[in-house]
Amino acid sequence: MTAMPLIEALATLAAVLLLAMLLARLARRGGLLPQAAAVARGRDRLAVRAMLPLDGRRAALILAVDGREVLLLVGPEGPAVVGWLGGGDA
Repeated sequence: MTAMPLIEALATLAAVLLLAMLLARLARRGGLLPQAAAVARGRDRLAVRAMLPLDGRRAALILAVDGREVLLLVGPEGPAVVGWLGGGDA
């Protein structure tokens, strides 16, 4: 038994992975994945800044929405907006 088939299989796998990474990078740069490109450039409109579990069923979240932050309580009864942070009222 020789190691040649194993080496050939590993080389083929490496080539396929390299090609997939190259195509993904070209797709991002070419704008074919606009959402992924926007997140990579820091233009995401919605992000979870912090999450604090309060008990087994409820949690408090700080979400960034278009540059503003909002405090939410989420639980079995649904989400509830506590308020906007940073002095803005909405």
